[in-house]
Amino acid sequence: MVRTEGPCSPYNGLVAGLQRQMSFASIRIGLYDSVKQVYTPKGADNSSLTTRILAGCTTGAMAVTCAQPTDVVKVRFQASIHLGPSRSDRKYSGTMDAYRTIAREEGVRGLWKGTLPNIMRNAIVNCAEVVTYDILKEKLLDYHLLTDNFPCHFVSAFGAGFCATVVASPVDVVKTRYMNSPPGRYFSPLDCMIKMVAQEGPTAFYKG
Repeated sequence: MVRTEGPCSPYNGLVAGLQRQMSFASIRIGLYDSVKQVYTPKGADNSSLTTRILAGCTTGAMAVTCAQPTDVVKVRFQASIHLGPSRSDRKYSGTMDAYRTIAREEGVRGLWKGTLPNIMRNAIVNCAEVVTYDILKEKLLDYHLLTDNFPCHFVSAFGAGFCATVVASPVDVVKTRYMNSPPGRYFSPLDCMIKMVAQEGPTAFYKG
């Protein structure tokens, strides 16, 4: 990539990525505790695992619904290859141009392409990440292995991130392939998944 597209190529889609992360994370993480309280029965001291999973799925779905256009633009912009010395050699001249081009060529619905697999992906990630983090931190404190400080948060976050990546990778790959596909290549996310297995084998789900 650096050789053919220049040293800035690894940062393609950075603006859209930041837009996605700010809008997505603020909803997904910011509302988690509030939504968890909604699902927690009155009088209960601690939230159950089911309550945490429900809260994780809810905030994940809410975040995806709002932030999906930023995710589509990020994926498309990162996948567009810059082979020439000028910006005109690329399909999108910038992040805002990508929003406009996708909306013009595919309609406004094109900005929400792949919402369902993205909701599935982020529901899995949210459950595996936020819930695992919640449980790991709670257990580390309950068993007095660590106190409520930076090492405790770091260990909990490391374990949560690892679990989330392993569990969500298949859905993530299908989501990215489907969102970045030209119109007509796949009829649905399920069709994308079936074709991936048939053409590349099950290991394709863990590519990257």
